Amino acid sequence: MTRTPPPFAGYEWMIAWRYLRAKRAEGGVSVMTWISLLGITLAVFALIATLAVRSGFRTEFVDTILGANAHVTVYYNAEQDAAGLVSRTIPDYVEKAEALARVPGVTRVAPLVKGQVMATYDGRNAGVEVFGIRTDDLETIPRIADPETGRGDIAQFDRGIAIGSGVARELGITLGDQLRLISPDGVKTAFGTSPRVKAYEVVYIFTAGRYDIDRTRIYMPFGEAQLYFNRDGVADEFEVITDDPETVDALATPLLQAAGERGLIWTWQDASGGFLRALEIEDNVMFVILSVLVLIAAMNIVSGLIMLVKNKGRDIGILRTMGLTEGAVMRVFFICGAFTGLIGTAAGVILGCLFALYIDPIFSLVNYVAGGGVWDPAVRGIYKLPAELRLGDVLSAVSLSLGLSFLVTIFPARRAARMNPVEALRYE
Repeated sequence: MTRTPPPFAGYEWMIAWRYLRAKRAEGGVSVMTWISLLGITLAVFALIATLAVRSGFRTEFVDTILGANAHVTVYYNAEQDAAGLVSRTIPDYVEKAEALARVPGVTRVAPLVKGQVMATYDGRNAGVEVFGIRTDDLETIPRIADPETGRGDIAQFDRGIAIGSGVARELGITLGDQLRLISPDGVKTAFGTSPRVKAYEVVYIFTAGRYDIDRTRIYMPFGEAQLYFNRDGVADEFEVITDDPETVDALATPLLQAAGERGLIWTWQDASGGFLRALEIEDNVMFVILSVLVLIAAMNIVSGLIMLVKNKGRDIGILRTMGLTEGAVMRVFFICGAFTGLIGTAAGVILGCLFALYIDPIFSLVNYVAGGGVWDPAVRGIYKLPAELRLGDVLSAVSLSLGLSFLVTIFPARRAARMNPVEALRYE
């Protein structure tokens, strides 16, 4: 009794390998194979590179937000005092801060005094936003109190101010220099309100990684900010840090209860939610577009296999008369197409991963060749093109490429299997 060989037996792989190594007389098949291989490689490379940049950009954007800003800002509705003046300040900020800190999930609460002023040094001016904050609270902000990117001694914050690297670059100021701050809401006199002008020593320069933060932000000791902005004994708002920023919405009700009846909240997702949603939509659209590119590249495999089946008609007839079944012939040509897709996908994965891992030197080379200015942080908000290689993104690209490659291979393989051996050998 003759035993039927199992599917994808060794002889099927041997025949498929011989067909892939086309002779010079069949150079067209070989060229189509190389074109298919190159197309799949480039499509997978582009898909992985785009997914890596997408993931890196979102991670960097969110990290700069959470690393230099409050997860939740608690502020208060305006009320009228006994003198008839409308104010949003918080007189009992110590008690309110303690109540907010007791909310489960809250890790830090910092009272703030905020104001916008004009900074001037050596004839240069810049509009900045001043944050009055306690030293202990400033030292817990990751992107600000980072010793790798900061310059100066943050422990000396009580005797000066901390400024962003963009402010320092704009004004040409460095550590130890005296920076003058001019506030239009100064001392009230019989002739009106005169601007308040005061000089502070720059003791620390930080780089948060976001252009808009580094270019506009200055930190001032909390007590000094109260004096400078006429906030004696009060605070403007609270900066709340949580243990899980992604679930801040669940803390909305407890925070509002702890803040009191005038309390309002503004989360980091409220501030940046529109951008993040737009980024997510763009990510989905880019994935669909690049998936179409992978499909187009996979269609080249169909063209190559159709040419191969046409050129190998005589061989197919001989194999069928020797006893090969339709299934065996179909598997032979399926292996030819799938092998091309497999090698192209593997090469694309390698190139895509290398691009994500070495994006900094690659982008530096592009910037050098282009003469500089390729990446403008004033427009994009961050200082470099980030890339984050994730296993899920790589697996998505591999699954898509291999799935399409295997799927489109079935049609020409079935055509070869159904070829009539008599018709194939009639004119030979």
